[in-house]
Amino acid sequence: MFKKLKEIEVRYHELEQLLSDPAVVANRSEFQKLAKEHADLTEIVAAYREYEKTSMQLDEDLELLKDSDEDLKELLKEEIPELREILEDLENKLRILLLPKDPNDDRSVFLEIRAGTGGDEAGLFAADLFRMYARFAEAMGWRIEVVSSSPSGGMGGFKEVIVQIEGRGAYSRLKYESGVHRVQRVPVTEAQGRIHTSAVTVAVLPEAEDVEVIIDPNELRIDVYRSTGHGGQSVNTTDSAVRITHLPTGLVVTCQDEKSQHKNRAKAMKVLRARLFDRIQAEQNSKISETRKNQVGTGDRSERIRTYNFPQGRVTDHRIGLTLYSLDNILAGDIQEIIDALITYYQAESLKAASL
Repeated sequence: MFKKLKEIEVRYHELEQLLSDPAVVANRSEFQKLAKEHADLTEIVAAYREYEKTSMQLDEDLELLKDSDEDLKELLKEEIPELREILEDLENKLRILLLPKDPNDDRSVFLEIRAGTGGDEAGLFAADLFRMYARFAEAMGWRIEVVSSSPSGGMGGFKEVIVQIEGRGAYSRLKYESGVHRVQRVPVTEAQGRIHTSAVTVAVLPEAEDVEVIIDPNELRIDVYRSTGHGGQSVNTTDSAVRITHLPTGLVVTCQDEKSQHKNRAKAMKVLRARLFDRIQAEQNSKISETRKNQVGTGDRSERIRTYNFPQGRVTDHRIGLTLYSLDNILAGDIQEIIDALITYYQAESLKAASL
């Protein structure tokens, strides 16, 4: 591991020199490529240098311990265990930083939320989850745009809502949100106060670049129609809504949130490209070893991943056994603790798999 870290530090120093070279600065694409590599290595190099500094301090303390007066020895005996603990933490951090990085982690995402079992109540909870993720994205400084939405009933719920979240690292933070989210609460329409259980599915798709997914226009069927609002009333007097069907796969994307047919078509194509990219990756993942599957998880969206229990004010993530009694804060967008716990868990699983 430390040989690899030394090589990374040498490369980091080379990059620093290259980025100050006028010829490289003048070449915009080359400069951006090297700047990204430099940024990707910065955290590893900083942790490695801190490890080296702490290791040198420990060696000095151990040497001083051999020939010091009693007062200094007492101080050193207190400091040495602390330094060893810091070194252990830094070594664990470096092992995690050296794990193969998910190539999609820096990407923006499409977040798709769909009401499942539970009728109008599921639609209302889909709207709750939409607001939760929107507030979290706002707190992260990411840009949010509704791509498509289909209302459910007349109480503000959604049958489906698709959102584009643009921001560096959005996928790395949100990728573990894919799955079935279950809600247990008394619906507003329940006269007898009985608790109902409903479900909403969430899919998080990394945004794909045009060059990564080539779509043949001849394999698309594009239909246009008038967009509709609640209850089916027309909200537009022109055929601005767009439905795109990818004939080879049967994937269908609709978009009607914009008044412009051109804008709806562009948005729908972005979603289609992300879904095709996700499908390609899923097919690749299905061919890899069980060890790799353990590292990244199965990605099976039929799995129930989380329960939101309103009577108890409780949220439980079933994958890692995490239970928090802060439901109101979580639905207000404060999901950082859950996300951090999931990342830590899957990093630990990856470390186990890497040692096999």
